[in-house]
Amino acid sequence: MAAAADPTVAAVGPRVRALREAMDLSLRELAERSGVSAPMLSQVERGETSPTLQVASRIAHGLELRLSQLLRLDEEGAVSIVRAGEGRRGGAGGHAYEVLTPPLPGLRAEVTRHTLAPGAVTGGPGDPPRHEPGSRETAVIERGAVSLHLDGVEHELHTGDSVTFDADLPHHFANPGKEEAVLLAIVSAGLRRS
Repeated sequence: MAAAADPTVAAVGPRVRALREAMDLSLRELAERSGVSAPMLSQVERGETSPTLQVASRIAHGLELRLSQLLRLDEEGAVSIVRAGEGRRGGAGGHAYEVLTPPLPGLRAEVTRHTLAPGAVTGGPGDPPRHEPGSRETAVIERGAVSLHLDGVEHELHTGDSVTFDADLPHHFANPGKEEAVLLAIVSAGLRRS
């Protein structure tokens, strides 16, 4: 009779596959980046074998993670909650933002709530830096009206509208109205365009 699989070990394979696919890497490409053979990577992903710490460390390096991130040793549990008003905050000049996602290692997406006073714009001093190449952003307008200025083109958005765009292009949001505007922004960092 076979022994029951360790749930931590069993979770490594699907996690490696999900991270590899999120980076748009083939097994061969991850093999080249990590120095672990494609057949071994395939066996790990399918849960047919458990990688040694050395192999897991090389896979993590190929995925641009620390071993602790790959194995989720830095996380306290499967659920992380950021309570209302407890997110990291920033902004200036009529633009305030709050990061609603926890600062977890290896997190590939970030959710922020932006509040724009009348006439305010994003992208000023104190705002988050530009997004890395390959990033995508989706914004949902919760309240008010905003203009998205993306790569020299202006797009008008109103309460309930959403927009998705390549976040590594020059862009900013502006509030042309006379009332405060609020939007949620979700940025998927470093995902390659398909």
